[in-house]
Amino acid sequence: MSPEFLITSFIVVASPGTGVLITLAAGLSRGARASLVAALGCTLGILPHMIAAVSGLAALLHASALAFEIIKYLGVAYLLFMAWQVLKEKGALTVEADRTPKSVGQVIVSAILANLLNPKLSIFFFAFLPQFVRQDEIAPVLRMTELSLVFMLMTFGVFVLYGLFAASVRSHIISRPNILAWMRRIFAGAFVVLGARLALSAR
Repeated sequence: MSPEFLITSFIVVASPGTGVLITLAAGLSRGARASLVAALGCTLGILPHMIAAVSGLAALLHASALAFEIIKYLGVAYLLFMAWQVLKEKGALTVEADRTPKSVGQVIVSAILANLLNPKLSIFFFAFLPQFVRQDEIAPVLRMTELSLVFMLMTFGVFVLYGLFAASVRSHIISRPNILAWMRRIFAGAFVVLGARLALSAR
């Protein structure tokens, strides 16, 4: 595994995005356990994109403007829906003291869907992975699979750190109503921004 691949992957994974936002929200709203579940959900949401890239389906997605646009706007709609949930203080992203088993399920579903409905991930994998596969590679598909699994493990590890940090400051947040209100607005606004970025993205 080349240092270049590890460094590039870390930069991509650690950069703030939908997955990081969901994991932070889960840690703040439901604590450490929920943040771990969110990190796992975001990681699992990468899996279909990884399979698409390795199998070559990402090339078809890249070639088909209609397929790309459909998936893209489903992702935009879902991000806007999550922003609305935060503002309405509903769902898994509500920052409050109460915990329920149901919220854990909502968190993991939200995390999986957010990454699943982002076609840019397939294109990213399709463009990113081949750069680290030699032209004389005996089993390029196996090599791309190995690289993808390392990327997923790194994603889970970094997201866990984000989530545990959020959970560690949770007690300081939930006891302050003003901070809670601003946190909801910040998360909602961030989801809207991410949705707008996705809507304006090109293939």
